[in-house]
Amino acid sequence: MTASGSSSTASGTDGPSLDLGPAAALACRACGHRLALAAEFACPQCFGPLEVAYDFGRITREQIERGPKSIWRYKDLLPVPSTVEAHPNMDPGFTRLVKADRLGAELGFRNLWVKDDTGNPTHSFKDRVVAVALAAARELGFRVLACPSTGNLANATAAAAARAGWDSVVLIPSSLERAKVIMTAVYETFLLAVDGSYDDVNRLATELAFEQEDWAFVNVNVRPYYAEGSKSLGYEIAEQLGWRIPAQTVIPVASGSQLTKIDKAYGELASLGLVDGAGWRISGAQAAGCSPVSTAFAEGTDVVRPQKPDTIARSLAIGNPADGPYVLDAVRRTGGSVTDVTDDEVREAMRLLARTEGIFAETAGGVTVANAKKQLEAGTLDPDADTVLLITGDGLKTLDAIEGQVGPTATVPATSAAVREALGLR
Repeated sequence: MTASGSSSTASGTDGPSLDLGPAAALACRACGHRLALAAEFACPQCFGPLEVAYDFGRITREQIERGPKSIWRYKDLLPVPSTVEAHPNMDPGFTRLVKADRLGAELGFRNLWVKDDTGNPTHSFKDRVVAVALAAARELGFRVLACPSTGNLANATAAAAARAGWDSVVLIPSSLERAKVIMTAVYETFLLAVDGSYDDVNRLATELAFEQEDWAFVNVNVRPYYAEGSKSLGYEIAEQLGWRIPAQTVIPVASGSQLTKIDKAYGELASLGLVDGAGWRISGAQAAGCSPVSTAFAEGTDVVRPQKPDTIARSLAIGNPADGPYVLDAVRRTGGSVTDVTDDEVREAMRLLARTEGIFAETAGGVTVANAKKQLEAGTLDPDADTVLLITGDGLKTLDAIEGQVGPTATVPATSAAVREALGLR
């Protein structure tokens, strides 16, 4: 493998000033310490996580609406170069917001929408975060894209690197679903299956990020920029609802970054005067076999204790979620909740969504739908309020979860009489 870029450029300590749009600095989420934009992810003062801080100019709805039908219509709200569209990329985003009346009737919601992110280039929301990470990594001087992944991120990273003409290195747990392995390997990335859980893979990636200074690990050393890509989901939902924030949003929780960034997006839109600043409720969804945040929420604690994952929802199987405490903050501040559901409930919800709305979601989508049902029954969601469910990946990635549960209604001879008999027709 060949790679270009020097450690001084990649770390942001040398070279010309960076063009990362409205991004002004990195700020520690724990102590507030600020530092210059660079490939850093931990605060030098307290080792807390860093995120991007902005200096937004005046932004109007009309300005956004004139943009392309991709996440780049929001480039003035993201840490990406002003020329981001000029470089080959996957152009993800601006996926469907589906009015889900039939699903709503089944669950008990009267104003339900589904944000269907299966329509992205590699069929998950991870195309969004990788697109932003790649744009920032290019500006920071990297030329190799890398990641540890539970599957969807592997697909997105390998595809984005191929499109950009970059080398890529992808680390996955060796137990990953076969479909996701194939969907990554086809891009001819350097794909390494690691014996261990995702948390083991993530620790290995963090070690490598320090050793290989010209590799941009999208969710490690350029994580502050990568995470901001999830904000585009919040922007799109608000715009597609006619520039208003839904009263309730239910979001699957793996690392927790997506939930916190959608909440951040809602806040930015309100502060910029692009939407009504009325309150909103953010709720999280986990699988019972990997529910560290749900457990902490139920116990009323701020401490998210790591768990060993054991669930069919492998894209959510992060036992030590980096943003877990910040999920709790966002959920509690907005009056939401975090719950978890069994694998059987996940499978049932996947089939319900497919049957009612024609959307085949991966297991994470089943987690979201099943938890929305559970939260409504518990009285923590309002059946009359505008509610959006996040469907973040395609069911074709997790066929094994429902294999054996669905199939032909009957096998019949090639005669019309046999068809009529099978259907109970006279």
